[in-house]
This record gives sequence, C-alpha cells and structure tokens, in this order.
Amino acid sequence: MKQKFYDTAVKQERAVLVGVITPSETAEMAQEYLAELEFLVMTAGGVTVKTFTQKMLRPERSTFVGTGKLEEIRDYVKAEEIDIVVFDDGLSPSQLRNIENELGVKILDRNNLILDIFAARAQTSQARSQVELAQLQYLLPRLTRLWTHLERQKGGIGMRGPGESQIETDRRIILTKISQLKEKLKLIDRQNETQRKNRGQLIRAALVGYTNVGKSTIMNMISKSEVFAENKLFATLDTTVRKVVIDNLPFLLSDTVGFIRKLPHHLVECFKSTLDEVREADILIHVVDVSHPNFEDQMRTVNETLKELGVIDKQMITVFNKIDAYQPIPADPSEPEIKMTLEDFKHSWMAKNNSPAIFISALKKENVDEFRAMLYHYAKDIHTKRYPYDNLLY
Repeated sequence: MKQKFYDTAVKQERAVLVGVITPSETAEMAQEYLAELEFLVMTAGGVTVKTFTQKMLRPERSTFVGTGKLEEIRDYVKAEEIDIVVFDDGLSPSQLRNIENELGVKILDRNNLILDIFAARAQTSQARSQVELAQLQYLLPRLTRLWTHLERQKGGIGMRGPGESQIETDRRIILTKISQLKEKLKLIDRQNETQRKNRGQLIRAALVGYTNVGKSTIMNMISKSEVFAENKLFATLDTTVRKVVIDNLPFLLSDTVGFIRKLPHHLVECFKSTLDEVREADILIHVVDVSHPNFEDQMRTVNETLKELGVIDKQMITVFNKIDAYQPIPADPSEPEIKMTLEDFKHSWMAKNNSPAIFISALKKENVDEFRAMLYHYAKDIHTKRYPYDNLLY
C-alpha cells in the first residue's frame, strides 16, 4: 500500500505594508520605518509582498489613508490573495473597523504586531503577564468590532440588546482580568525587589540599546552564559542577570528588552518592572549596531527612551558593535570602497561625540579585551568610591 505524505510546514502569511509620509518626515525616513516594519513581520513569521505609501498632511481620520489609495490596496489584496495588511502606525477602533470592512482581510497596526511578537517571545511568568496586560489594554477600546457578526443576522432590530449586553459583559471580564494581572505584577515586582536586595551591594551594569544590535551576544561573551540570541527583533524579552568577574572584581550584568521606534506607551508601562534593572544600574552599556545605515536615528530613539526613564545622566559606555560589517558611505559613489580600521574608528566623530566609546565585534571577538578593561575600569571606580575600605582588594 502506498504511503501518503502530508506537508506539515506552516504556511507563511502574505502581508502588505501601508505607511503615510507626513511633512515632518522625509521619504527616506518613511522607507526606513517600513523596512523595520517588514523586519517585524518577518520576526512574527510572515512575508512582505508589497508596500504602499501615501504623502499626506496627516492620516485620514476614518480610513488612515485616502479613499483612492484604500481602493488601490483593496484591489491588490484581492488580486494577489493577501492574508494580512499591516499599518505602520497605531489605528483607532473606528479606523480599524472601516479598513476591515473595505479590505475584507485581517488588519494589524504596528502596536498589535509588536504585541504579537512579544506574546510569542515571552518565557517567564512575569513577561507573559506583562504581555497579556498590554494586549487586554489594547483590546478593551476595540471590543465593538468583535460583535459585528450580529449586524449580519436577519432581523437586526431586537438583536442590538444582546450584542450590547455581551460587549458589556466582556468589558467587565477584561477589566477584572486587567486588575488581577496588575496585582500579580505588583507581587512579582516585590519578589524581584527582594531578589535585588539579596544580591548584596554589587556594582550593577545594564546592557541597553535598540532591538537586534547584539546585546545578548555581548552578554554571552562577557558572562560566559547562554542567553538566547538571534538575528530577529525582540529575540530577548525576559531580563537576564548574570554575575561577572573581571580581575577579581565581581559585578552584575543584565540584558534588557530592546527599544524600538513608536513603542506603544502602555507597553513601556507594562514592562516597567523589567526596566527597573536599567533604573537601578550603576553603569549603562549602550550597544549600537554601527553597521546599520541609520544607527544614529536608533541611538536617538534609545537616548530619548532613557531620558523618559530618568536615567540619561547615569555613567554610560557606548559600545559600537558589528564593526566587521560596517560600510562607510563614500562622498563620491565612484570612489572605491574604504575599509575602516580599528584605529580609524578610535579617531572618528563617533568616538569623540560619544565618549567613553569602544568599538568591537562581539561575533568576531574583535577588541573584546579592551572592552573588558574599560568595563573593569568604570566598575572599579564606582566600587572604590562606594567602598573606600575595600580598595586594597583590587
């Protein structure tokens, strides 16, 4: 008898991206944002087929893009059998409902996509609770669109009551769940605070930076641990803390969730306890992917987030990572490609404007010893000031 074989591979969802270019941003900036959105879609397990953009003073209140552009997207979605349309900004409940009615496929905005990735990446009870809380807060004002099936039933008059009752019931359930999750996270916060106190008075350093810049790879390299690292956005969601010893000086090193442009405010609030490691750190290690064409914009995003957290004035070391992949842009395109040496990096504007700065390749283990020496120097300096009686040990 002939055996039957079935393809068990999960089919990738085909996605279309939509962005609006406002007067406050250039076409290049908009393309960079959409390239990042495409990376988010890939991280979530989808594949981007096409991107639509429209220049507008501001997004349309009812449909985000103009009527003509929405019709163009609708025709393409139907012709190419697209599964999902992703918008680069947050959509209001009414925009979401109107766009869904017009396109007839699954609609996501940037916030929902990030939440979906977070839900897939969360491992610990704390992270899962934080993500669930953020998802429920996102869902609450959008409950009405879940009950549109009642409108399609015959005899619509008289059916509104049960629908509205069900919505109110769901709203109460969600509000109760939100309250329970907040209490659960408060308990976890207290447990984490106790754990931090039990770690003693060791110097603390925290890796911060844009998502996918190599923080986890550096964590593994410095602490000799096995923190999950992958070339995807938000590969690390749960904060990891390791004890590191350099030349007999012990300190704690934490790897934190990466930052990103347009990160939903309520998501930052939900991850407050995770970011407490950043607030309580003595040294911040700002990791930058110097090979990224827009690494300066990423640095600004991180610094703005650190400013919001009230930690921008902490001792900071800027680590320019991935120097092995750095490609300088020549003034004249006809000029031959220039490969910068480590010495060139040390005398560049990057080093001068972000002192103290170090240039490394965590993947190729390039200039790692100098990075360890710099980290030791600043950790020892803080330790000496905090415990002057302990100086003879180091």
